[in-house]
Amino acid sequence: MVNALTTAPRPPARPAAGEDRAAQLEKRFGDPAAPGNPVGYAALLSADRRAALSADAEDLLDDFGMHLEYVPRALGGRFTCAETLLRVMRPVFRRDVSLGMGYGMSTFMAASDVWMAGSRRQRDWLARLLIGRSKAAIAQHETAHTNDFVRSQVRAVHADGRLRVTGAKTIVNNARRADALVLFCRTDDRVGSGSHSALLLDPRTLPADRYRAGSRRPSVGLRGAHLDSIDFDDCPLPEDALLGPAGSGVPTALRSFQVSRTLTAAMVAAAVDTSLRTAVLVDRIQGPGDGGLSPMDPEATAATLANSFVNLLFYDCLAVVATRALHLYPAETSVYSAAVKALLPRVLSETMYDLATVLGSQIYTRAGTIGVFQKHIRDVPVISLGHAGTVACQATIIPQLPSLARGWFSGEPAGPGLFRPAAPLPPFDYTALVLASGRDSLSATLIETAAALPARNPVERALRALAGQFVDELDDLRARILALPPVNEHTPVRPAWFALTDRYVLVLAAAAVLGVWRHSRDDLDPFLADPAWATAALHRIARRLGAPAADLPPECMARVHQEVLARFGDRRSYDLYNTPLPG
Repeated sequence: MVNALTTAPRPPARPAAGEDRAAQLEKRFGDPAAPGNPVGYAALLSADRRAALSADAEDLLDDFGMHLEYVPRALGGRFTCAETLLRVMRPVFRRDVSLGMGYGMSTFMAASDVWMAGSRRQRDWLARLLIGRSKAAIAQHETAHTNDFVRSQVRAVHADGRLRVTGAKTIVNNARRADALVLFCRTDDRVGSGSHSALLLDPRTLPADRYRAGSRRPSVGLRGAHLDSIDFDDCPLPEDALLGPAGSGVPTALRSFQVSRTLTAAMVAAAVDTSLRTAVLVDRIQGPGDGGLSPMDPEATAATLANSFVNLLFYDCLAVVATRALHLYPAETSVYSAAVKALLPRVLSETMYDLATVLGSQIYTRAGTIGVFQKHIRDVPVISLGHAGTVACQATIIPQLPSLARGWFSGEPAGPGLFRPAAPLPPFDYTALVLASGRDSLSATLIETAAALPARNPVERALRALAGQFVDELDDLRARILALPPVNEHTPVRPAWFALTDRYVLVLAAAAVLGVWRHSRDDLDPFLADPAWATAALHRIARRLGAPAADLPPECMARVHQEVLARFGDRRSYDLYNTPLPG
């Protein structure tokens, strides 16, 4: 059981472009545990039981102007920075993943394709809709083919001087309430990247006898999301519905995924933040012998809480670095975005299950502050499914591994700005995203940092040894990758490629941890500048690799556990931003 806390004054929050808006939104949402809060946990869980989104929460987001966050500033909105959007959306995901996806991210994912590939008329039209509080939907999921989106069963053909579409999509978030629809469909029978196109449609103008949007039964996770279905029956469309040239759908989608994968994977960490806070709360109000609700002893509980915080930290390092890379290293984000999305189910979902052991039988609580845990444990795994699931992310990385491996020990390391959360960034530019570049500045940073680490005390010596292990792992990966036959359309992908990709993703996470720690400054957050958490994080990642990790000095986990209790007592977030929370 956690004893009464004695905490030191917390450092000021990091300055950031989106900090004011994120703080305003936290203030508007208020204390989620407060009785009578119309957008608190009780109200959100009540809506979830009805398989609906909270109308009060959606009204709050409308009044806040959240819809403007998805529209580029040049088109009348607020969007200029991916990290700002991340920070503003985390208060939403902290409370309700369904609300975050259903109100906002499904619209942003659809809009990103338009901002990237649409004509000026299409961009202006969608911007006006979103500024007017309309929603957009995107139809990509292909459930008949395990969500292999390039095997679309929706087909568009030219007939009588216009496009005609036939086929169905069985999962489309917000289809029935969207005023704009981005549809991914086949436009050419030939195999290859030119076989599909993206269309921008106004579903309100489609003939009712040719287009139908229906509801699906609620799912276990994301119960409140409007997961609808759509069906086209030889439906006529205007010729100018094409987003970009015919056949450009696959490249557009792959570049758009770099943004949506990164931000969605980064935002959902906020739900696990809440789950960790809930587990600490449960531990504070119950102890051994308190009705036998928790099967764990105090030492095991403390270890679970500390390890969960370490998991969140190393995941957030890769998530925030990938988000900032969208601005600073856009040519490399096809790899980083896929890496963080592939890491999500293995780290965040597993962390949720570990925290469930602290709650014991209270995991079945469905109301109040503790009840939000069972909602998050249902919602978080769903985010890792679909066309951006683990295998799809691995498939993005695998073809690039040989060219990446050849440059790992000769590439230029990333600059400090990549690793400083909330530091200023240049405006985001969709046109800078590319499908592959063969460069990996993050891995080069691992090599540079490992060579310069001090060894003045046991913690620093452990950190140096662990960093050296990851450099050796990277070298071993390079040898194994270059020894395999090349991957192409004529060669089946061997299982070894998937295993090597998994290991590479963990090396990237370790590199992100070292970069964030190395470039942290004491005046902003002494905890991030302390090597204890970074050593603990590398130790956790090394164990995931199955490598014999260097011994972890006991003071590392003691420092991490101290921070868990301090942030709980001070009501600050368990992420890199250390954000003040209401309550």
